[in-house]
Amino acid sequence: MPSTDVTTLIRTELPRLAGSLRKVGELILEDPAAVTHCSAAELGRRTGTSQATVTRFCRAIGLDSYQHLLIALAQERGRGEVSDWGTAEIGPDISPDDSLERVVKVVGTADLRAVQQTLDRIDLDAVERAAQAMARARRIDVYGVGGSGAVAQETETRLFRIGCTVRGWTEVHAAATSAALLTPADVAIGISHSGATRETTEPFETAKERGATTIALTADPRSPLARAADIRLISSTSETSFPTGIIGARHSVLVLIDCLYVRVAQLSYQRASASLALTDHIAGQHTVKSRRSR
Repeated sequence: MPSTDVTTLIRTELPRLAGSLRKVGELILEDPAAVTHCSAAELGRRTGTSQATVTRFCRAIGLDSYQHLLIALAQERGRGEVSDWGTAEIGPDISPDDSLERVVKVVGTADLRAVQQTLDRIDLDAVERAAQAMARARRIDVYGVGGSGAVAQETETRLFRIGCTVRGWTEVHAAATSAALLTPADVAIGISHSGATRETTEPFETAKERGATTIALTADPRSPLARAADIRLISSTSETSFPTGIIGARHSVLVLIDCLYVRVAQLSYQRASASLALTDHIAGQHTVKSRRSR
């Protein structure tokens, strides 16, 4: 796990934690900088728990030790202080009285950070294996609902233009029907920020049972969607006090989709080139001609 992802990791894991472990995570997210100066025993006292609980929290989120947590938090803070995105100065909070200028800076920072964190943690081997499977697939199913449904349809649009047989499914019954008809020659892509959306995981798991290669795009590497996947591509998000995180999440997923799109086009260059050549003129034919005033 890259150190830049430690607070993102805690946010991802927090909903699964309960009681004293959750208290530890919430305090760390509330003031990560202050935690870097605490011992495990002191953090336990601040949260009303214990040193042993702090150690269990670290293991619960996949870290080896409390020392590992401190190092990751310190490194993340250091990068934030010199970041071009200015996150240390702007911060994530938006109040009702903030100016539009501040709102634009905070939202833009959240989106840019989400994209950068995704690129920092990208698994090139996973992207390559996913692109190879997609390039040779007989058919590609893409599952997603809500905001992820829009991404699924965008994925269909991109891949369709380079000659892939692809369909984005955003309705659960249709997705389940399509998944049941897949074969080992096919690919299924599941898109879900949480990785726990039933309408996406159900057809995705059916596709896996049918022998299709399954590719998960999610922010949670331990989610049901990720566990059902042959290949996992992990996105990121950067939260603010207003619900803009889903926007940042969508941008970061689209970065992964674009990487796959370009790599698939490279791997199927002749097919992709022929498809683009046959369709490039269409947009121009539907451009409205402006009239010159006399």
